[in-house]
Amino acid sequence: MKLCRFGPQGQERPGVIDAAGRVRDLSAHVTDINATVLAPSALAELSKLDVAQLPLVEEGIRYGVPVAQVRKFIAIGLNYRDHAEEAGMSIPVEPIIFHKAISCLNGPDDDILQPRDASRMDWELELGVVIGSEAKYVSEAEALNYVAGYCVVNDVSERAFQMQSSQWDKGKGCDTFGPVGPWLVTRDEVPDPHNLDMWLEVNGERRQTGNSKTMIFSVAQIVAYCSRYMTLQPGDVICTGTPPGVGMGMKPLPQWLSPGDEIHLWIDGLGEQRQKVVSAV
Repeated sequence: MKLCRFGPQGQERPGVIDAAGRVRDLSAHVTDINATVLAPSALAELSKLDVAQLPLVEEGIRYGVPVAQVRKFIAIGLNYRDHAEEAGMSIPVEPIIFHKAISCLNGPDDDILQPRDASRMDWELELGVVIGSEAKYVSEAEALNYVAGYCVVNDVSERAFQMQSSQWDKGKGCDTFGPVGPWLVTRDEVPDPHNLDMWLEVNGERRQTGNSKTMIFSVAQIVAYCSRYMTLQPGDVICTGTPPGVGMGMKPLPQWLSPGDEIHLWIDGLGEQRQKVVSAV
């Protein structure tokens, strides 16, 4: 299934994508796409619905973040070998964990706000993982059983803030810096999360082209590793690193986002996002 949340910000309703790519309203069956709905048993019940019989939603609606009440927004740094190389940083020997603020969550096509005093805004196309069951000290062999599904994430970053200290969070969690969606694609529809083509464009120019097969640490390794240090809860989102082509790594000079720039990103089977950068001042 491809689950979504649609409608004005703060008033999103639950939906599902039908075989023709149209949004169908799930409100008669669930109140929201939340932790309760992400449980394996609840997803199994939803999968029994005749989607074609659900109310059709008009075209042109706004997509929200596909999961409600996200508790943790976890990110993994330098998880693509060629991205670590373009950043001039050592290949990590274990996953690098940082957190993005919950308040940075943003709809997939909502504007991205350039914070006051920002000067080095950057893009990062990432495969997102949504947890479906509570995970604590899980093994790598079992880890994918705790995953509800996958989504597209843009790990928007302000490099000037990020590099001010050894802690990256300040440059990663600014308001609107976490576009997620448009859909949560359930695990059964993504048989191999490690073979997904992906790309990102800025103003129509291709900047990132990659495939999740070049990740250093697999989804299973990441989920198992994170569960050693914190309990993962249903609805938690983990973004798993970015392929090469970020603005910081461009030659001969870095290229940064500015107000008016438009970003378009896509992951095979998971959908696409479009954002415009606007000034927050």
